[in-house]
Amino acid sequence: MQAYRNGCNFVSDRVYQTRNLVQASLHKGTYQDLRSVYDLRSQMAQSVMKTVIARYKSNKTNGHDWSKVRFRKPEYDLVWNRDYSLLGGMFSVNTLQGRVKVPFETKQMEQFFDGTWTFGTAKLVFRKGKFFLHIPVTKEFPDADLNEVRNIVGVDLGLNFLAVTYDSRDLTAFYKGRYIKDKRAQYKRVRKSLQQKQTSSARCRLRKIGNRENRWMTHVNHAISKALVEQAGKNSLIVLEDLEGVRSATEKV
Repeated sequence: MQAYRNGCNFVSDRVYQTRNLVQASLHKGTYQDLRSVYDLRSQMAQSVMKTVIARYKSNKTNGHDWSKVRFRKPEYDLVWNRDYSLLGGMFSVNTLQGRVKVPFETKQMEQFFDGTWTFGTAKLVFRKGKFFLHIPVTKEFPDADLNEVRNIVGVDLGLNFLAVTYDSRDLTAFYKGRYIKDKRAQYKRVRKSLQQKQTSSARCRLRKIGNRENRWMTHVNHAISKALVEQAGKNSLIVLEDLEGVRSATEKV
């Protein structure tokens, strides 16, 4: 994982200097060094390039200024059926020393291992003395039968009210967002203050605050989504507004 992280930083330096996000041309300038200097296997070297490109593209999509991406914590992106697979109830993971088989715990996620879900590119991370494999999963579901819809719910998203719903039963619900707006503004003020200090301790605290805010917003979004679904009830069609440009709007908070 450390070799993978070091390889990511090497490629990130090249991307930052050239602003080149095309893997084919990056391959020509980095692949041999990834193999010989960082001792990465062929598939690992390809994954390093994909990891770095994805991070820069994500920053660009989110409206961030062009800046060098640094990979500080050990991590490793694994392609399904190439870098990792599931055999005999154990994960087979590709490492620098060859493939190793490791047991795992699902912790109430057994439903995703019933064979009906497709695994994607996973991320292996090391936190507090333990390894965690974050696996994105997808599953094909039949299209909804619109003839079975008994209720249509329109959802309008905002800041002072996170969501306002109105359905075909003439029921309206408001989900207040003033507290969320104020807390995000507070986080923004703290980030701005820390960015101005330009010290190592300030940068460390800045990362921690960013992670804390992300976890908090993930929880808020999950809670709101769950509340909307429960309020709509069965056989309901939920219609959301077009969210294009919503990030640039919320950044002005």
